[in-house]
Amino acid sequence: MTESAEQALPKREARRIAGRSLDLDDQQFEDWTMLLERRLGLFIAPERRSFLASGLRACMRETGHRNYSQYHDYMASAAQHAEQWSLLVDRLTVHETCFFRHESSMNLVRDVVLPAACEQGGSVAAWSVGCATGEETYSLAMLVDSYCSSLPEVCSYRVIGTDISVPSLRHARAGVYLNRRLSDLSEALRKRYCQPLSNGRFSIDGRLRDKVEFFPLNLRDVAQAPFDNLNLIYCQNLLIYYDRPRRLQLVDCLAGFLCPGGVLVLGPGELLNWQHPSMEKVRFDDTLAYRRAE
Repeated sequence: MTESAEQALPKREARRIAGRSLDLDDQQFEDWTMLLERRLGLFIAPERRSFLASGLRACMRETGHRNYSQYHDYMASAAQHAEQWSLLVDRLTVHETCFFRHESSMNLVRDVVLPAACEQGGSVAAWSVGCATGEETYSLAMLVDSYCSSLPEVCSYRVIGTDISVPSLRHARAGVYLNRRLSDLSEALRKRYCQPLSNGRFSIDGRLRDKVEFFPLNLRDVAQAPFDNLNLIYCQNLLIYYDRPRRLQLVDCLAGFLCPGGVLVLGPGELLNWQHPSMEKVRFDDTLAYRRAE
């Protein structure tokens, strides 16, 4: 059945208006970036305006808002609507990751951080900041478990993952991934820590999963994180969401969670010329890491 001219007109008009307002104007972009920085601590650079607009449109379709300004006013007054903020965060942050993503940094953890931590105190506490769907956190847990298991004496450990995205944390806690992710793991690690499932998936071994904890954390509130005396903080591919002043503020704060001798691992090139009175640079090929002074 064909629609009448009266029915088609409003639809055509809606499409015309929608097409006209695909892009954020300067004022809308400023309003949204200020709101996101105030509420989430997220920094959206001007060159990522189209990325922001795309994410906002996706959320607007799900929430029923018809323009950027209307949606902004709603979110600005929606402190109680945690579900809507979680939806927006999920659209504006990248959750794609993989196991053992940066090999050199993982080698640094295995060859430098873990031997020093176990020799110093007989236990290891590690924090994966911005853990997304958990692959990085489980990679660290595999390294820690493998190393601690090889020691003649008992060495306990705790591995923590935090992220702002609630759906990503839900995925991480489940510990179930597609089989194509196995290509990132060595054969030894696959056999030891991965259990095959049906439908082209596998799960992280339950014993390892029980050693890993996941918590929601907005880095705007990082100073209130309930962790301390950590041997390792692993923070890669996260500082790109912040401008340089905020990056410096974040790493200064993260340094305070380390125990003496603890190491902060960043992504190479994510932060240049950082200096902290209690931190010294770790020399290891193709890595950016700092050790807290003894």
